Amino acid sequence: MENLQDPFHYCAGYFQYSRFQTKEVFIGEIPLGGRNPIRIQSMTNTNTLDASATIAQSIKMIEAGCEYVRITAQSIKEAEHLGVIKKGLRAAGFNTPIIADVHFNAQIALTAARIADKVRINPGNYSERNTGKIYFNEQEYENGLEKIRANIKPLLDVCKTYGTALRIGSNQGSLSERIMSRYGDTPEGMAEAALEFVRICDGYGFHNLVLSMKSSNTRNMVFATRLLIHKMMAEGYNYPLHLGVTEAGSGEDGRIKSAVGIGALLTDGIGDTIRVSLTESPEKELIPAKKLVERFNKIKEKSPIRPIDSSKNPFLYGRLESDSYEKMGNEQIPVVISNRENMRADYIAEKELFSHVEVVSGDEKKLIHFERNILEALLIQGNRRPKIFRRVYSGVDKEAIQLKAATDFGALLIDGLCDGMFLETPDINDHPDFPVDLSFSILQAARSRFSKAEIISCPSCGRTQYDIVSTVERVRTKVAHLTGITIAVMGCIVNGPGEMAGADYGYIGSGKGTATLFKGKMAIKKHIPQEEAVEALVELIKENGDWKEK
Repeated sequence: MENLQDPFHYCAGYFQYSRFQTKEVFIGEIPLGGRNPIRIQSMTNTNTLDASATIAQSIKMIEAGCEYVRITAQSIKEAEHLGVIKKGLRAAGFNTPIIADVHFNAQIALTAARIADKVRINPGNYSERNTGKIYFNEQEYENGLEKIRANIKPLLDVCKTYGTALRIGSNQGSLSERIMSRYGDTPEGMAEAALEFVRICDGYGFHNLVLSMKSSNTRNMVFATRLLIHKMMAEGYNYPLHLGVTEAGSGEDGRIKSAVGIGALLTDGIGDTIRVSLTESPEKELIPAKKLVERFNKIKEKSPIRPIDSSKNPFLYGRLESDSYEKMGNEQIPVVISNRENMRADYIAEKELFSHVEVVSGDEKKLIHFERNILEALLIQGNRRPKIFRRVYSGVDKEAIQLKAATDFGALLIDGLCDGMFLETPDINDHPDFPVDLSFSILQAARSRFSKAEIISCPSCGRTQYDIVSTVERVRTKVAHLTGITIAVMGCIVNGPGEMAGADYGYIGSGKGTATLFKGKMAIKKHIPQEEAVEALVELIKENGDWKEK
């Protein structure tokens, strides 16, 4: 570890892509980390007790490119049934590792660890929760750690015996009260929640670990992951990283949001495995996931990476300082520029406009390190004009363009380097407004500018007991015009209300074909039949004065 370059240490030289080298960990027979390719995983949404359906869906996922199959184990019974599923996959000729997704009950993890190749646990589930405490003195804080040590040791013993890997998945929406009391609902709290477990595992001599920082907020997901690496290196650790934007949603928005968060970290050379979490069938997640990693698995350059400015904190959002011109620069929201008349664009591209700003143009086939180098040169010169970034994306594959553009511009926006977007897609003729629409979607995904309602929705899994896919689309149709409102659609109590990430309203599955509606984190209407729940959600929004007609 002492010979590795900290990705966020300021040093002289040019920006180039550099993969952060983590230690190699084996998940079943598939190695992760080290110099291995970035791997892809997805999660089944069948009933785990229905072995035939789960095996069939797993095979579909594997054939679509899934390298690790994740399956929910919500009780001991489901955890035991993982053995039937694993045996069926092996009998069908598939050696793909399976990952058990475990929440709340430590006994479930013990059972799953004897069967699965990896077990995913949430640090928040191993701490005391919902006690109402908001302050912990030093002794109480340490007592909480001792309880975690005692609770986790049996699982580590089983993992050692069976060669099972463990993923410590720190979710922003389910941090323990003890962590919240010291760090709040922050990237630092997320990183510290995982590091506590890393230190405990290290103390027990267990090193078969993978770590992840999950949030539906792309900025927090990026900053928490960067901070985790920084803190890990300071303590001599280099465990593999799993990347994902949790509750990303569906359709174009879900893909763009995932690409902004995952892509920004991949651009930094961070990430050993990814999941694009969409509220769609699992095999559909794998199409954008493959397109994301293919771009980075092809790159061979190795060199240090660093922030643009040593005075900027790479773990918190902050805008690069610039002078203002009309709507641009000086902490104003980033603008959208179009090369044709468009009602939504802030500016039409013309010489008069470009005489007042700096336009930095990049190559669609390369990562944004070229633009970062130019920007740094401008800063060294003392150039304070608003910075507009321009890229032209060729081809007619809209999804590929969305993923590339979201990765490129998302990385600039999350780092606060971009005053405006000038995105062109000359080969897309059937949708002339495509580049402007895409620009606004990327800005929203990067939390830089909101132009429609924010829909947070989890991918369905075996815990979901209602049709979440169609529900998300019905909710989106009703509320998309409510700019500034965040609405969460969650499959079950595991993902809500804790994982709603500060949503204004929530629609959470509460039983077979029913939902409970939330205002903030307070349940307002319980066990509403699915066929009535969307309209009831609209009424709840109206009752609270947040409704506007289209």
